[in-house]
Amino acid sequence: MLTETGRVIAVEPGSLWVETIRRSTCGSCSAAKGCGHGILNRMYDGHRNLLKVSSSAFPEGRFQVDDEVSIAIPEHVIVSSSFVVYIVPLLCTLIVAGIFAGLVPAASDLDTVLGAAVGFALGVALVRLHAWFQRNDSRLHPRLLGPAGARS
Repeated sequence: MLTETGRVIAVEPGSLWVETIRRSTCGSCSAAKGCGHGILNRMYDGHRNLLKVSSSAFPEGRFQVDDEVSIAIPEHVIVSSSFVVYIVPLLCTLIVAGIFAGLVPAASDLDTVLGAAVGFALGVALVRLHAWFQRNDSRLHPRLLGPAGARS
C-alpha cells in the first residue's frame, strides 16, 4: 500500500474529506534540472488534492476537522489505473490511425493524422467510461488507516 498523510477538512456521516498536499521528491535526483517529470513536479508542487475516504471502520466522531490522518491506496490500483490511462488511448490512437492508413484507399498523411486524432479521442472516452463504471468499487478507493503515524 502507498500511504499519504492528510488533514481532515470535513466530516460527513461514514466518511471524511481529506486534503493532501503534493510534494515533489525530485530534489534528491541528480537529473532534476533536465528531466521533464521534474518540470511537471515543480509546476504542481504544493497542489492540494481532496479525497473522500470512508471512515466506517472507526467509531463515529473519532475524527474532527484539522486532524492529521493516514490514508492508503493499494499498489494494484495505481498499476491498473496507469495501464488504463496510458495504454488505452495509445492503442486506440495506433489502431485507428492504422485503419485509416490501411483500409482507406489512397489515404494521405492528413487522413492518417485525422485517424490518430479520432483514435486518441476514442481512447480518452473509453478511459472516462471505464472510470464511470468503476466509481463505486470500494476496492479502488483510498482507505483510511487512522490518525497520522498509526498503522493498521
